[in-house]
Amino acid sequence: MYVCGQALVRSVLSILRTAIARRALMSFTPELTMFRNLLVPTDLTDRTVKALDVARGIASGAEARLTLLHVIETISGAEFEELASFYKRLETRARERLDELAAAARGGGGRIDVAIVYGHRVEEVLDYARDNATDLIVLASHPLDAAGPAAGVGTMSHKLGILAPCAVLLVK
Repeated sequence: MYVCGQALVRSVLSILRTAIARRALMSFTPELTMFRNLLVPTDLTDRTVKALDVARGIASGAEARLTLLHVIETISGAEFEELASFYKRLETRARERLDELAAAARGGGGRIDVAIVYGHRVEEVLDYARDNATDLIVLASHPLDAAGPAAGVGTMSHKLGILAPCAVLLVK
């Protein structure tokens, strides 16, 4: 009986410590409120889920706007109109996947907007961030190999980290 009582006390104390820590974090909002407009660029793969979860956590603490963005890469040298039906099919598939990702993330509450643009990924994400007053870009990043870290130079996450007009958070 005494052992059971001690376990119960430890459990209650653990719950109280967690509740106190959460309350303290929520009352200390300068860092949380500095991000009011978050952008999550996605290639529609499952790696996006982790980045979206992190962004949703930041957005919910600050009651911020969260946008999930996909860029349909256009083919250089080809007229858009020539490939309009192809691009339309890509957009339809992309919208379905974006809606799936957003719906799954909305399960935790909060609003998530979705957007699709055409062009070249890095340029379009940068333009979207500028045009929509983005405070923070949250994106998934592939893990780098410690033996060859230079392999990450030139990736989308590397370019956005350098060129973005706002803070960038890479989620691994």
